[in-house]
Amino acid sequence: MPAENSFDIVSDFDQQELVNAVDQALREAQTRYDLKDAGVTITLSKTELVIEADSEMSLRSARDVLETKALRRKLSLKIFEYGKPTEASGGRVRQVVTLRRGIDSELAKKLSKMIRDRFPKVQPRIQGDALRVVGKSRDELQAVIAFLREREGDIPAPLQMTNYR
Repeated sequence: MPAENSFDIVSDFDQQELVNAVDQALREAQTRYDLKDAGVTITLSKTELVIEADSEMSLRSARDVLETKALRRKLSLKIFEYGKPTEASGGRVRQVVTLRRGIDSELAKKLSKMIRDRFPKVQPRIQGDALRVVGKSRDELQAVIAFLREREGDIPAPLQMTNYR
């Protein structure tokens, strides 16, 4: 039996589920009466989404459809970081949506401090864009996981606990 137990805190999402959500949102935008003639396009790359429409109202509707489809595919809305809508060519409106992946250093420090203050027997360690929590007692680690799940609303990124051993 190992002397130390650990788990990792990561912030990630399933890329294929996002592709499916975007595809479904585009299909619904082409058939919905209020979006059919709005020329809605949603372009997905590795790090961002670009939503384009004829008007700001159509853009908001397309965004709502995308969020609905993402929620149905069990994707957190915290992965979307919306930019300001800007004017595009031809009188269209464009909005760039950055996809959040990984825990940035500022959030990692904040989480680390929260865990250290509440659970002195465990040690959070920042490792790149993840946070490893190490402790001797599995019960302590499970308490940390429960604590983070309770505070999920206060944390600006979706968290997953992985590699529990």
